[in-house]
Amino acid sequence: MEAVEVKSVLNLIPELLDVPYPRIWTVYDKEADVLYLNFKKPSHADDSELTDDDLIIRSEERSVVGITVLNASRRRADVVCDIGYVDLETTPPIIHNHD
Repeated sequence: MEAVEVKSVLNLIPELLDVPYPRIWTVYDKEADVLYLNFKKPSHADDSELTDDDLIIRSEERSVVGITVLNASRRRADVVCDIGYVDLETTPPIIHNHD
């Protein structure tokens, strides 16, 4: 069995408990340095917004279903994002067709 960095995982618990989603699936693409956070499975995003902080907020029927974190390895706990939340009622949609 592979050794697990238990301490580093346990350090995440306080932050994870503050996340307003009961389930979170994550995938990290090391080669692309992109972290995918999904809050719904299956999710079929029909809208997305690229923020100034290199985040892609993905939504389905105006509910956030995931966040894509670009340049993920450059982010640390001392880096604060300007985006606290996205109000999908007032944020103009950015529609991406995946045809």
